[in-house]
Parts: sequence; structure tokens; C-alpha cells
Amino acid sequence: MKMRLHMILGVALAAFATASAAEELVRIGLAAPLTGPQAHLGQDIANGARLAIEEINATQPKLGGQPVRFELVVEDDQADPRTATVVAQKFVDSGVKGVIGHLNSGASIPASRVYNDGRVPQISPCSTAVAYTHQGFDTTFRLMANDAQQGAALGEYAAKIGKRVAVVDDRTAYGQGLADEVVKALKARGVEPIAHEFTTDKSTDFTAILTSIKGKKPDVIVYCGMDAQGAPMARQMRTLGIKALFLGGDGIQTAEFIKLAGTATENAVGSSPGLPLEKMPGGADFEKRFAAKYGKIQLYAPFAYDSVRVMVDAMRRAGSADPEKYRAELAKTDTKGVVGHIAFDAMGDLKDGAVTLYQVKEGKWSAVETLGGSSR
Repeated sequence: MKMRLHMILGVALAAFATASAAEELVRIGLAAPLTGPQAHLGQDIANGARLAIEEINATQPKLGGQPVRFELVVEDDQADPRTATVVAQKFVDSGVKGVIGHLNSGASIPASRVYNDGRVPQISPCSTAVAYTHQGFDTTFRLMANDAQQGAALGEYAAKIGKRVAVVDDRTAYGQGLADEVVKALKARGVEPIAHEFTTDKSTDFTAILTSIKGKKPDVIVYCGMDAQGAPMARQMRTLGIKALFLGGDGIQTAEFIKLAGTATENAVGSSPGLPLEKMPGGADFEKRFAAKYGKIQLYAPFAYDSVRVMVDAMRRAGSADPEKYRAELAKTDTKGVVGHIAFDAMGDLKDGAVTLYQVKEGKWSAVETLGGSSR
């Protein structure tokens, strides 16, 4: 009896080992800032991607008839260009089949060269600098509108508010690129900025810049950078008695911006590529599923979630996780995700990318207007 039990257990373990051995492991990299002042946004991206991986694995996926299991490999790029290239090389050397990320354009742009050299497809959920996808790489894609679209929306809105517009940017690839597009849009509407000041993505004291701008009596101050700088800037504007409208891009259109600056954010306007969450085709259902596991969405989680699903769907259509085989299918993507219709143009940019303007009312972001986009 004891011998029979051992035999049964042995057969069961052997069968389990055979099944496990037959299951191919497909590793997908994810890079974002997981430490530092932008960690809340990086974690948002990572959690959106994790939810997608968990749900895909629960379906017992197959590629070309072969059972597979997907694994997300997460690395901290610290929102730093040099660190981003180190992370990118690590991913390429370790044989990941694709990469989701990075958050910052300043990280995505140098990292994209490494991925292209290694022939590893990259989908950024949220890098918006035009230059990111305009380097001639067939491995580079993005899942939201770029800064040409976002900057045009900000410039148009600022010009409606008043003719005295000051622009401040943090000199990162994202901040500078967005600011350039805002200035271009302003000038197209006959508005010459009264000032264009520069700071860094590490600064927290903007008194000198704001004092200089105050003397020029601005109607609007457009800040192109992230919430870690936008929040203290908004507070210091109010402390200095500057009544101008505070306007910014997706870097400030976060819950953290309001949390950090409190009542100083009231009436501030921020743009964000994409439809409002409640208007995304799968937004309400995604929000429930995400909240059950990870809590409140900061901003980019739906885009990271769709980025993973788009990449895996391309692998399914190709019947392989081999980048050389599924990359062409990735370029042909035409599907409906949580965020809306997803298809890429020849540059790897999202077609029909929407931009939504939001305003802080009673301590909450409320959608004001959506330009462009398609939810079909």
C-alpha cells in the first residue's frame, strides 16, 4: 500500500513537472520611476501592467498552440536618462520579449535607442515628446497623444484666457518639448509670450522666477513639467499674490498635485492625453478592478494596462513571443482597449489621440473639454 502511494505521488509529480516544463515563460520588462518624487506615477504604471498580466495569465494563454505564462519584470529608472539606458541594456541582455515604459520622455528617448539596437519592441504608456517616436525606429510605439497635440490644446486654451501668457518649463525632454509646442500654438494665434522661464525637475523654490513674471502682469502661467514641481509653484504663486490662471500638461493633472498644493490648486487647469476615465469605453469597469487590488488610479494605469494587452495580442496574432515575428503585428494593431480605439501610424504614434482639459473644482479634477480622439 505504501509503495502504491509513492508510485501515485511520483506519477502525479512527474505529470506536474512535465506540464510546468511545457509551459513557456515569456518575460516582459517594465521601466518607470519607482523611487523619488515621481514614484506615485511609476507605481501607477506598474500596477496597471500587473493587472493586465494577472488577467491574461488567468486565461491560460497560448502562443502558436503552446501554453505560456507571462511575467512582468519591473525596474526603477529613477526618471533619469542615464539610469534608463542602464535599465534598457539590462532588459535587452536578459532577453525580455518586449518593454512597457518608460514614463518620462527624457528616459524613453535614450532608452529607445538601446531597445532598437537590441530589436526589442517598446510601448510607452505615457511618454509624449514628439521626438520619442520620430527617430526612425520600428521598435518604438506610444499609447497616448503626443506633445504636438497636447501643446496645441494648451496654447489654444491659454490664448482664450488672455494675451499675457508666461511659460515655464523644467528643461527635461518632456517639459521643454511641451513648452515649445505651447509657444508655437500661442504664436499661431497672435500671442507672443511675455516670458519663457526655465527651472529643473529637482527644484522646489520658484520665488525668483515667479517674482519676475509677476512684474509682467500675466493672465496665465503655463507650467510644463511634473506635479512635484507644479505643486510648490502653485502654492508660491498664491503666496506672492499672483492671480493668473495656473495651466499645465499631464505632468500636473494628477491627484498628487492637489494633495501637495491643497487649496492653491483651485481653478488650475491641466491637460491630459486621452479621454476622461468615465468616458473611456472600459473605464468604469477597469477602475473597479484596479481599485480592488491597488486602490486609486493616479493617471497612467489604464494606458499601461492597454499597453500590455496590445503587446500580448500582437504575440498571439504572430503565434510567437519572438520580437522579430510579432513586431510587424504590433504595428498593425487595430483594437478597442480600456482607453478607446488603439491603432498606430507609421511613426508608432497613436492615431486619433485625444486630449482632455481638466479644472480643479472644490479639490477635484473635473473634465472641461475633450479635443480629438476616437472611442470606436
